[in-house]
Amino acid sequence: MSTPTPPDDNRPQDQPYGNAQPGYGQQQPGYGYGQQPQQHPQQAPYGPGYGQPYGSGYGQQPYGAYGYGYGSPMPPLADWGPRVAASLIDSLISLAPLLIGFGALIANTAARDGNPPPDDVPQWWSIILFFVGTIASIALSLWNRVFRQGGSGQSVGKSALHIKLIDAVTGEPIGAGRSFLRDFLSGVFNNACFLNVLWPLWDEQKQTWHDKVMNTYVVRT
Repeated sequence: MSTPTPPDDNRPQDQPYGNAQPGYGQQQPGYGYGQQPQQHPQQAPYGPGYGQPYGSGYGQQPYGAYGYGYGSPMPPLADWGPRVAASLIDSLISLAPLLIGFGALIANTAARDGNPPPDDVPQWWSIILFFVGTIASIALSLWNRVFRQGGSGQSVGKSALHIKLIDAVTGEPIGAGRSFLRDFLSGVFNNACFLNVLWPLWDEQKQTWHDKVMNTYVVRT
């Protein structure tokens, strides 16, 4: 059996034994020996939106203020003037057919006044026109104030004045059923006390009484 050859003591000191890969057990370049460590690109801290530091967006009113949703800025509340103007527009739209029918009835009655009976009563066509106008007025009001406003948050008047009716928690339109109940309560409160109409002038959340009962806001769009 042959005797293993001892290692050469005259080999360079930095040469490793055997077939070890260069760099094994050696100081890796880039650190130490006066060399600066490799600079990595600065990573943005975690925060909202990845890349935006914590605190961005602070100062905006989130959902949850005044009970309004969660996680998104709350639209500004609508002022009293645009709300009243929108209601007047909606009232004119709803009353237009009724006023036309009623005007025709009065005009026909006045034209026949002074004639001996039975010619002093309005003619049948004016009576029918009055009833058609009444039905059309109710239908327009339901379409505009209940279905349109409940589904989109905007009646014709609110759309013209760039305001919107929303749920105070979700920020979404309130639906036809709640819109109908809100308008019904509006009529009850307005007839009981006119202060309901004026209440948004000094209320912190610019709500009427029927807004508070239904938990709704009117906001600018």
